[in-house]
Amino acid sequence: MTNGFLVWAGVFGFLGVATGAFGEHGLREHLDEKALQTFGIGSRYVLVHAVALLGVALAREARPSTALTVSGGSFVVGMAVFGGSLWALALTGVKWLGAITPIGGLAFLVGWLALVVAGARG
Repeated sequence: MTNGFLVWAGVFGFLGVATGAFGEHGLREHLDEKALQTFGIGSRYVLVHAVALLGVALAREARPSTALTVSGGSFVVGMAVFGGSLWALALTGVKWLGAITPIGGLAFLVGWLALVVAGARG
């Protein structure tokens, strides 16, 4: 599972950088300011959580635990749902996609709480 988390950290880190650059340089002429902000928020959250997932993967290597597995899995789900829904919303303007975004946010919160549990169990 640690290698899987490393792979996902790399994939989402790549996507965070690539979509951030694409939003800034490729979409500025095509989207309004609100849509650009929405797209950028997705990129930032994905990039931050890719780094967090890297930390989880490294911590799991040193000290495997169920809490760290839950944390990493939650971060992966959060990045896919939160980032993906915001990117899709910004690009398509389909408003109901915004209703999916909080599911990704909840996954992020679960991931951070699981990380707290892993740390507290030391």
